Amino acid sequence: GIFGASGQTCLAGSRALVHRDTADAFSRALIDKTRAIRIGDPLDPASEMGTVSCRMQYDKVMRYIEIAKNDGATLLYGGGRPADPALQQGLFIEPTIFGGVRNDMRIAREEVFGPLLCLLPFDDEDDAVRIANDTRFGLAAGVWTNDIKRAHRMTRRLRAGTVWVNTYRRTNYATPFGGMKESGIGREGSKYG
Repeated sequence: GIFGASGQTCLAGSRALVHRDTADAFSRALIDKTRAIRIGDPLDPASEMGTVSCRMQYDKVMRYIEIAKNDGATLLYGGGRPADPALQQGLFIEPTIFGGVRNDMRIAREEVFGPLLCLLPFDDEDDAVRIANDTRFGLAAGVWTNDIKRAHRMTRRLRAGTVWVNTYRRTNYATPFGGMKESGIGREGSKYG
């Protein structure tokens, strides 16, 4: 879901907060899953990720990748064009993962709108909430836990219009949708929209 539509949806997650104790194992597992993404022609049903929308967006995403490196983030995966010669003509960008990201880095604070994910470690619930809410945006968030009480606590504390639990980017037109802060005004969808 993170790299769906090449990260060019309003709901595309751009920051993944991972408990410090599991960050290394999570990073390795995520990289393994990301390696398996089939990049190709978006009209081909076998493709799982296509191009970015236009040259201007391609250049913007590539600039952000360089900004992240210059700011000290660690490129864990991707960061360029796919090696496949058949993909050299399109505006393809590898799904890109950065570690060593601090929440004050531009890559974590600004909307890239591309296939780029920042991994940020946290120490406990309070730390996760502080990091998650320390943004001017607030469209959506996700919480993964096997503790239902934690799920309820976190959904109440996160300042986002939608907070999913143990899933992400699942929408339904019968459910109100909208953000907080600079991520929109009001709601759309359902009778409340």
